[in-house]
Amino acid sequence: MKLYKTRSVALLEHDDRWYSVDDDWDDLVTRDDLESFLQNPISKSVVAPSSDSLLAPIGSQEVWAAGVTYIRSRDARIQESESAGGGDFYDRVYDAERPELFFKATPHRVVGPGSKVAIRNDAKWSVPEPELALLISPNGKLLGYTIGNDMSSRDIEGENPLYLPQAKVYDRSCALGPCILVSSDPVPRSTEISIDIQRQTQTVFKGSTTLNSLKRDPATLIEYLSVDAGPRASARHYVCASLLSTD
Repeated sequence: MKLYKTRSVALLEHDDRWYSVDDDWDDLVTRDDLESFLQNPISKSVVAPSSDSLLAPIGSQEVWAAGVTYIRSRDARIQESESAGGGDFYDRVYDAERPELFFKATPHRVVGPGSKVAIRNDAKWSVPEPELALLISPNGKLLGYTIGNDMSSRDIEGENPLYLPQAKVYDRSCALGPCILVSSDPVPRSTEISIDIQRQTQTVFKGSTTLNSLKRDPATLIEYLSVDAGPRASARHYVCASLLSTD
């Protein structure tokens, strides 16, 4: 099942048919029983939406991210931060029990499918980072998956690791969508994440990786993110898979 957010209503795609879901988006994506709830009989069959009507699958949720989750990501971060004396930090966090977690975006900084992401005006080297994003309930339950783009100012982060918030959090620094794949089951480790960057219809970069290369188990990341989140914590789209480097 795939859950989409549009300007007017939530839509469910199931068995090649489309249905409208009248429930409020935030009420939907904070339900621990989201998958079983959406499997109940649905009567309002609708036509497939146009692509330009789809929004990022986020309401009032937060976006959090995990860094240095691939060996390639670790090596790239070490190399970039060596001149600032911070290379050792990335090596240590890769092997540490506690993962690197950081706040990525509020909803108004997130764009949806077909919309433009941004780069910082003061950045000289910015890259897209394709991500596997997990939707987590306030109680720390995995509800589903979506695709994320964690835009990053690599030169700013490489200058000093303490500049990470500036490198990661700014207007239109995050993209999500086009939908939520509703499932509480782990995705296969063979699942591929890929990126194809085009300029004027020409591919300038293309790459891929699989979850087999993921250092951190998603369940562990969810556990750490949920510690002391509080009873009023919103559901989070949690970006867990780190970058495909474009250097």
